[in-house]
Amino acid sequence: MTTTVSASRKADLFVSYTLRLGVLASAAVIIAGLLVFFISGESGYPGHEYPTQGAAILAGALAGKPFGIIMLGLLMLILTPVLRVGTSILIFIAERDWVYTIITAIVFVILLASLYFGK
Repeated sequence: MTTTVSASRKADLFVSYTLRLGVLASAAVIIAGLLVFFISGESGYPGHEYPTQGAAILAGALAGKPFGIIMLGLLMLILTPVLRVGTSILIFIAERDWVYTIITAIVFVILLASLYFGK
């Protein structure tokens, strides 16, 4: 019983650290984008345009465009809970809890599909 509780506690801590890391990393990227925006005074895109697709966001961020960097931080923030679901799959596999593994895998696929097909 103690081993099971200990393993469950470790899994909870791992998920907690994953969420914290994702939120802190995305906040750091968003703040960096805001700093570049305030320093340069421009968004890096013409008019009121900004990137909305993953490849355009990544390209804009790599080019140092402020709105591209900010959007990358927001994308990271959106992907953080998805990463949490992905880590939960690995934890359930390690615990050999096949019912929750299948349920979580279905949720993971739905999340990825909604990110890919959604606008």
